[in-house]
Amino acid sequence: MKEYIKDQIKKSFETKQTIYNDVDLLNKIESVAKACVALYKGDKKIILAGNGGSAADAQHIAAELIGRYGFDRPSLPSLALTTDTSALTAIGNDYGYDQVFSRQLEGIGQDGDIFIGISTSGNSVNIIKAFESAKKKNIMTVALTGRDGGKMAKLADIALIVPSNSTPRIQESHILIGHILCDIIEKEIFGNGISL
Repeated sequence: MKEYIKDQIKKSFETKQTIYNDVDLLNKIESVAKACVALYKGDKKIILAGNGGSAADAQHIAAELIGRYGFDRPSLPSLALTTDTSALTAIGNDYGYDQVFSRQLEGIGQDGDIFIGISTSGNSVNIIKAFESAKKKNIMTVALTGRDGGKMAKLADIALIVPSNSTPRIQESHILIGHILCDIIEKEIFGNGISL
């Protein structure tokens, strides 16, 4: 069993090593970080959504921004569209599950916000619908995906595609990217910066 455990850890390392060596992906992560820093300097907010494990990742990243990531500082406006069960169930019941995020974005999203849609396949219909709503409101869209990026990659302003076909490896990398973004945002807004 120890060898199996080590193999799982090795596969996680290998995925992250591929990201580490992917200059195009690193440049895109940097672009998203810069956009997020500019957004907060302009008093806007980051909105996130996903399904299942990706819903948990959306909530995790939002919590790091609302609370704190590495040090005490003022709260940053961020929210996950996955947490309001009354809104989710009402919209799902009245409009269909495909609309649970797009309908919320219509009411909460503002020009200049950033919407980060998380899906390992890149084909979650409710995230795709949310991207369409975001475009109508001049909200920047970021796809956090895996595999070939799916349909979301084609719709997003920036697609961060983890180079893996394994859902666990993609999810592990999504939270790594989320943590990197939180770290950069926090240091650029409240710390000594990191020379973006």
